[in-house]
Formats: sequence, structure tokens, C-alpha cells
Amino acid sequence: MHAPASNPAIAVDRLVKAYKTVTAVDGISFALERGTCTALLGGNGAGKTTTISTIMGLVEPTSGQVTVLGAVMPRQRHLALHRMNFESPYVNMPMRLTVRQNLNVFGMLYGCADVAGRIRALAEELELSDFLDRPTGKLSSGQKTRVALAKSLINQPEILLLDEPTASLDPDTADWVRGRLEHYRKERGATVLLASHNMGEVERLCDRVIMMKTGRIVDDDTPERLIARYGRSNLEEVFLDIARGRGEPREVAQ
Repeated sequence: MHAPASNPAIAVDRLVKAYKTVTAVDGISFALERGTCTALLGGNGAGKTTTISTIMGLVEPTSGQVTVLGAVMPRQRHLALHRMNFESPYVNMPMRLTVRQNLNVFGMLYGCADVAGRIRALAEELELSDFLDRPTGKLSSGQKTRVALAKSLINQPEILLLDEPTASLDPDTADWVRGRLEHYRKERGATVLLASHNMGEVERLCDRVIMMKTGRIVDDDTPERLIARYGRSNLEEVFLDIARGRGEPREVAQ
């Protein structure tokens, strides 16, 4: 299991979130070291989205506490939101606004000091220049992905929350997105929390994997040690073992 971080970017302490008769998150605890990339994995209904929503300050815990960059969420989210960002292909930007207009709105919402300059830098880095003034609804899926990535980096966040960032993308575009995310994390020392069903992506990007099932954490380690402990050849096989309740982890020499 993972050792606790001394000065974590994100700390989740005995978090519980219940909706009437359903407990979506059931007493989980973990802390993310600054500058790391961690995967939060589990099947549908495992509690990943609820956990991420609580970290973002969108959901009030039933009990327990979530701290982001020292701010207790959601009560003190005004202290942290401008230092973090979120990206998901399932959340659309206003389609009638141009790419530039959308990025300008989000830049202002996140309190960027020089929004126009930041848009120029991102347009060059992420190859957006050819469609900056095109309505967002008129873009291809690959172009929309680049814009979503630009939005998530507009404020140069210290914490980046990613929900299936390469879902439905062709292999080339997906690889391009992963490369940009890797570069950003290393360049800025950002902390990344990734929810993904692409196990190859997780093995490439993440140095830690937190496995959830029915609202609880069932395992937490590096991808390599999880693969070895379950006696499997890749992380997808480990995921299937945990999701289907088959196989038990075995002791691995330290």
C-alpha cells in the first residue's frame, strides 16, 4: 500500500457520501503527493465520479473531509479552485461561442492575469491557431479535444483532474493528448488525478493506482507492483480480476 504524503496536494480522509439509501463512497482515505500522477480506477458505480466531484468542491461530503492545497472542500473552495482545473470529453463548452471566446470566458473565471497572452501561448503549443475563431460546435472531435485540453491548462493549474481524457479518440490523437499531459506535469510539477478505463494509458502516465469497488478502496500501489502482486501480465487483467471478484493478491518481495 502507498505511504502517506507529508504535504499532500490532495488529502481525502474517511470520506463518505451517501444518497438516501445508496452509499456512493464508503469511508475512503488517500493522499496525493505533489507532482505525481495517480489513477483512480474502478468499474461503473465504483465511486470515482463522486470522489472527483467532492475533490472539486461540487459535492458536500456526508462525513469525512477533503483538503485540496490546504483548503477544506467545499467550504474553502474559493482558496483552491483557481489553482486547479478539470477536463472531460463528456462536458461540452458552449457550442455557439468561438474557441477564442470560450477560452477567454474560462480564463476570466479562473482569474488569469493575462488571458489573451495565455490563449496565444496555448494556441501555439496545442495547434489551435487555424480554428481559434471558429464556433466550437463546428469543430471535429479531435479539435474539440485540443480545445478541452487548452481549457484545462488555461490557468496553469497545480492540480489537474482528468476524467477519461482520451475517450473515443483515434490512437494518434490519444497519443498526442497523453504526450501533452506528460509534458505539462513534468514542466510545471503539477499533480494529476486521472480516471480512465484505458489501462495502457494508466500504465504510461501514472506512478500510482488506486482501485475502487462499490465505494471502497480495494488496492493502492504502483502499476508494476499491482501487476506482480496479482500475477498478471498487464493492468487490464488486474482491473478485471478486481472488478469480477476473482483471484487474490499474493505477497511480492520488497
